[in-house]
Parts: sequence; C-alpha cells; structure tokens
Amino acid sequence: MAVWLVRAGAQGQYEQKFLQEKRIYLTWDDLNTPIDKLKSRSDLIDELEKVVSDPKPRKLINHASQIWPFVHSMNIGDRIILPSKTQPVIYIGKVKSDYHYDINANNPFFHYREVEWLAEPIPRTHFSQDLLYSFGAFMTVCRITRNNAEVRLAQMEVNNWQPETNNQIISKNDSLIATDNDTNEEFETDLEALGKNQIVKLIEAKFKGHQLTRLVKAILEVQGYTCWQSPEGADGGVDILASDGPMGFGSQKICIEVKSGDGLTDRPTVDKLIGAMTKFNAKNGLFVSWGGFKSGVQKELASSFFKVRLWTQNDLLEQLFLNYEKLDEEIKAELPLKRIWTVARSDDVN
Repeated sequence: MAVWLVRAGAQGQYEQKFLQEKRIYLTWDDLNTPIDKLKSRSDLIDELEKVVSDPKPRKLINHASQIWPFVHSMNIGDRIILPSKTQPVIYIGKVKSDYHYDINANNPFFHYREVEWLAEPIPRTHFSQDLLYSFGAFMTVCRITRNNAEVRLAQMEVNNWQPETNNQIISKNDSLIATDNDTNEEFETDLEALGKNQIVKLIEAKFKGHQLTRLVKAILEVQGYTCWQSPEGADGGVDILASDGPMGFGSQKICIEVKSGDGLTDRPTVDKLIGAMTKFNAKNGLFVSWGGFKSGVQKELASSFFKVRLWTQNDLLEQLFLNYEKLDEEIKAELPLKRIWTVARSDDVN
C-alpha cells in the first residue's frame, strides 16, 4: 500500500469538489490529452510545453514528475493524504479506480481517479511532526515514503487513526524505501506552511484551554470592541460578550464561543450559541473552533451568514496576523512572531 499526497489547488479551492465527488483530479489547466495514451514521460513533457506558462525545462520536468505517477504508478487500494487548506485536518482516502480521462469535463478536471474518503477528517495534531513535514511538500502529487511513513500510517489506520505513541515512532524501522523518479521525496518544503505549523504549536502550548479565549478577546479588543470574558468553567453558553461604541454600549452586540480542543465542532454545538444569543439579547454570534467544524456545518449555516460567523483555526490565525502589531505587550511576549519574506513558488502547485 503506497501513500500519496494530493493537493486540491494551491489555495484549496477544489477541496469540496474532491470530497463531494469522491475523486482526486489533476488540476493542470488546459491539459486535455489522454495521458495513458502517451508512450513516455518525454511525450508528456511535450504536451506540457504547449499549455504551461513559462515552460522552462526544469519546470516541465517537475510537473511531469507529478502527473506521470498519478497515471502510471498509483494503484487501487493506495492511500490518499489530502491536507486541508481551510481547516487543521487531514482528509484520508483510498483509491478505488484506475486513471480516467474525460474529454468533455470542465477545465482542468479532465483526469481523475475515484476515491473513498473517510467519513470525517483526522485532526493534524494526531500526526507526528515528521509526517506533517512530508505533508507540507511543495508538490501537487507525490508519494510519501520518508521516515517509514507508509508503515506508520498503516498502523495508525489499524488504530482508528489515533495519535502515534513515542514507542510506536521509535520502534519502526527508520530505513527509507528505495525510490525512483516516481516516488522520490527530494522536494522543497512549503516554508509558509512550516512556519504556520510552528505558530500553531506555540499557540497550543501557551494558550491551552480557556487561555485561547483570552487570545480571541485580545484580538477583538484591538479591533475596537469592548469585551467581557467569562471565568473558566460553566459559561452560560458564551465565552465572550463584545460590543462596539463607548464603554461597549454600541449597537452591535456579539456572543462569542471558543472551542480550543482539536475535535471537530458539530451543528448542535453551534446551535447552542444561537440560543445563547437570544438569552443575551445579541443579534450576532461568533463561533471559534480551533479544531474546525464537521462536514456540512459551514454549508448548513450559510443562510445565517449575516447572523453567525464561524472561525476555523485559519480564520483566527488570519486575524492574529492582521492585528498582531496592535496587541498588548503581554500577549506578544507570550507569542513572539516576526514577518519574513521568501520567494513565491506558486508555479509548483496546481
């Protein structure tokens, strides 16, 4: 059983399509050619040269090294790792079909394999850091073999995807599987994702449990809200009450609930916040779920967009980055961050 990393667009824009249609696609624009009919990888490079912008030789080879294995090396029964770009979770799938080509499909979804996804994604925190480094590869499609990943992930599957213990990690044979050009992991790591993972780990260490509520409150306060934070323990349905205007007597009143665990929040839990909004005479609500939301929750609540907002881990981090310089020195001392610049490699991920 091989394990393959597959991405659903550089920004995760195809994530829901992959999940809802139970497929994984090659997402190279305008590549409308049956790849299984090509005789060699060189023929694929010739096809890519026609459709890839700025078709430099290294870039073409890089793209071909991802596309060719999708068609010729991936097998029925192999495992698919799809890291979510919108929530702190990993979607796990199993390949259920051979390669298919659909000439009539919408661009760029001409090439696909059918996949059976687990009913619920697995929190990123269940995976050891070395595996997460591999999941952060700057590739759209690649086989994951480093650090004996295939054996370890198979064991996690047997254990219902519970986190690895230290004994499980160190007891595994750490030799690397021999690889060819289809399976090598000599690729660059997404430095942005790596940096973000480090920040996530620091927040989880410094703002455990109810302390995450303090961070959310600090962000809201620098946005101009006056906030009340409930003491730790039973909170009556809300963790924070916020309002604008002098002394918090403005027209906008918000009830905020913060969940700091790595579990996925379900619809009934969000509905409790909506009920608390009536109790506190608030027209708006904000639910912050560090572990993300169960499948369908965000879609089901789309009709309540002007009433309730849902923040995932990514949303909270975005607000943190936007408002970091305005935070008080105590928060910044606990969460020391700095901005860095690096070269954008958007051409590597489709």
